[in-house]
Amino acid sequence: MTETATTTTTGLVPDDLVTEDLVTEIEALGAKLSEAKSSITRRFIGQETVVDLVLSAMLCGGHALLLGLPGLGKTRLVDTLSTVMGLKGARVQFTPDLMPADILGSEVLETAADGSRAFRFIEGPVFCQLLLADEINRASPRTQSALLQAMQEKSVTIAGQPHDLEAPFHVLATQNPLEQEGTYPLPEAQLDRFLVQVDVAYPDRDTERDILIATTGAMEEEAHAVFTAEELIKAQALLRKMPVGEQVVEMILDLVRACRPHEPEATPAINASVAWGPGPRAAQALMLTIRARALLDGRLAPSPEDVIAMAKPVLIHRMALTFAARARGEDLASIIDTVAATLSENRSAA
Repeated sequence: MTETATTTTTGLVPDDLVTEDLVTEIEALGAKLSEAKSSITRRFIGQETVVDLVLSAMLCGGHALLLGLPGLGKTRLVDTLSTVMGLKGARVQFTPDLMPADILGSEVLETAADGSRAFRFIEGPVFCQLLLADEINRASPRTQSALLQAMQEKSVTIAGQPHDLEAPFHVLATQNPLEQEGTYPLPEAQLDRFLVQVDVAYPDRDTERDILIATTGAMEEEAHAVFTAEELIKAQALLRKMPVGEQVVEMILDLVRACRPHEPEATPAINASVAWGPGPRAAQALMLTIRARALLDGRLAPSPEDVIAMAKPVLIHRMALTFAARARGEDLASIIDTVAATLSENRSAA
């Protein structure tokens, strides 16, 4: 650990709540996360930023959307995470003919030995702790929406009866680029349920060489369990106790409000190119993910630099370009980077 918690405790967390016990717990969790990352990279080589973002989502108790071309290891990463984090995993391969009942489960009519009949609920794959929704945008919007209640409420309703899901519950969904054939855009309401969007790019040459050697031999490295489900729940609770300074809180508010068109804080580029911006859920996501980033980096409290770093993963799927901006060939990633860089420069100059 490289920082003291007392440097950023004004505003959100009073000084008297930052105890030695809290510091010790955060340091111990940081060491355990380092071990988890080491275990993950045995099977998922390189892509450190991708691993950090997915781990951040899980530490925050949220869901992650992995966007990238097929064959980049997204499914392998999720499978490895279920082992390392000690969670009961399940996988759903989304296809155009997939129905909501294939995810949630359904009631079947059974006949007993005495001739009596009764309905019995058969749980679907959503009744797990880590659900891999593979190629989620290849299914119809009707099927995609079947996950909405599960992702937000951590429960599902079948035939009018609620069924709670086992804690912790995370959805890690992979999505193919919309330019590919046979894909459906995810509804905006469902996109907002994902804490972060993780862009999985092609590996660099050295990383691809390591992948080639490690995965084509007689033996492959295996990941090992580092966390249990109960330990992950405790880690999620501890994360929310991390102190966040007033300066960082103001940075979050400045960033989110600057990305909303026609707000007083909005930049001319936002007003000209963005149809709608992020809501309060985006600010909540930033408040949580910057803590996770600091924790993964071995620090006791987040800084304004964490806000800048998490801007694009948290905001990009919660915004939309206008038709004119799309016609001009603009992209949200560049706009968010520009807004974040401007805020950072203004704060440094102040």
